[in-house]
Amino acid sequence: MDDTLKRYRESIDNIDAALVFMLAERFKITQAVGEYKATHALPPADPGREERQISRLRQLATDANLDPDFTEKFLRFIIDEVIRHHERLRDA
Repeated sequence: MDDTLKRYRESIDNIDAALVFMLAERFKITQAVGEYKATHALPPADPGREERQISRLRQLATDANLDPDFTEKFLRFIIDEVIRHHERLRDA
């Protein structure tokens, strides 16, 4: 493997590691939100907030020259996982 490709791949590996740590931090916070919702009898999902977040992140993606459809799919995957966790907390 040449040095250029090696450097690119090292950068990708660093970015992937940062993404994992950022997701872990995000899920720590959403776990706390889920516990709060469960103890205050709030619904696990908030469709209005979800739509506002999707709209906001689609715009950020556009501004960053990233495909907004991809961004929405990625965020939807995360939101669905968070809701699943919140439902589990509610049902516990």
